[in-house]
Amino acid sequence: MAWAGDWAARLAGDGCRWCAHGRPDEIDFGLRIFTGQVTDAYFARRAFVRGYAIVVWRGRHVVEPMDLTVGEADQYNREVILVARAIRDCFRPAKMNFLTMGNWEPHLHTHVTARYPDDIGDGGPLPATTPPLLDETQFRADAAAVRTLL
Repeated sequence: MAWAGDWAARLAGDGCRWCAHGRPDEIDFGLRIFTGQVTDAYFARRAFVRGYAIVVWRGRHVVEPMDLTVGEADQYNREVILVARAIRDCFRPAKMNFLTMGNWEPHLHTHVTARYPDDIGDGGPLPATTPPLLDETQFRADAAAVRTLL
């Protein structure tokens, strides 16, 4: 991956899609399953495994977790863990993975992923390619099931 030529502007929040979205219940990416004090969590329409969500910081544009105040960081992490617990309790995976990056989309967000012994990652990382589109009926049912645990 090459760093975008407009990286400095993107770090500043120019054109940030997470800031531009507001806090809708549904976006092209997926369905909101959780609305917290400082985050929204979305179940992704495209995923390699069932039980994949992104927890997104809401408020001002922030790129890195260390740019939050101590109180904000505490609340952010509490909400990430809350979402992860609901996914774990719903799907009973072998492991939960957490990934906070921002190389492509520089806005603070954490990928929360259920992992299974027979998933495509075969014990390693999931592929860094575009995941398949999930069956819409199953996707919506899964989102509703997790939402009831939150």
